[in-house]
Amino acid sequence: MKKILFTLALLISFSSFGQTAKDYFDSALDKDEANDYYGAIADYSKVIELNPNYSDAYKNRGNSKDNLKDYYGAIADYTKAIELDPNNSAAYFLKGYSKNSLKDYYGAIADYTKSMELDPNNSDIIYFYRGVSKNSLKDYSGAISDYTKAIELYPNNATAYNNRAASKYFTNDLKGACEDAKKSASLGYDASKLIQDACN
Repeated sequence: MKKILFTLALLISFSSFGQTAKDYFDSALDKDEANDYYGAIADYSKVIELNPNYSDAYKNRGNSKDNLKDYYGAIADYTKAIELDPNNSAAYFLKGYSKNSLKDYYGAIADYTKSMELDPNNSDIIYFYRGVSKNSLKDYSGAISDYTKAIELYPNNATAYNNRAASKYFTNDLKGACEDAKKSASLGYDASKLIQDACN
């Protein structure tokens, strides 16, 4: 029996040894897709053991941690990803997202801004989320400005219209809030009850 267990352990260790960083990375991606975030984290950790300078493995592991609400762990991984690849726009964006979840809105805004500088092609999404952080700081004018840019870049963003309606409401621009709420509804996203009541 002892010999069988030893042989089994040896086979397991050899099969693990035979897997490459790419194998583990692909497996982690599949697990992420299946919402198996613990499994994905384990596989990304294997990738990092095999290739400690793989920036995207840290970034993706951070995203899996964020999905488990381990925001501090996620930020640590995004920070390492950026250390390895200072031009990793996605890592800055995701770090901003985790910081926003921790209510570090100033930190989130700084990371979103850096992400946008590095990759202006995704600006519509970044403007939207930066607007969310500004709104949380009650910087309603700044939020309106960012939501407006997001809408300019992606005119069918119903959520951006809805959020801009809320920010306008808080700046006492009821007419603008109602127009945005109406546009948001036409795109399939109903405004909050507060704004609906104010506009009726």
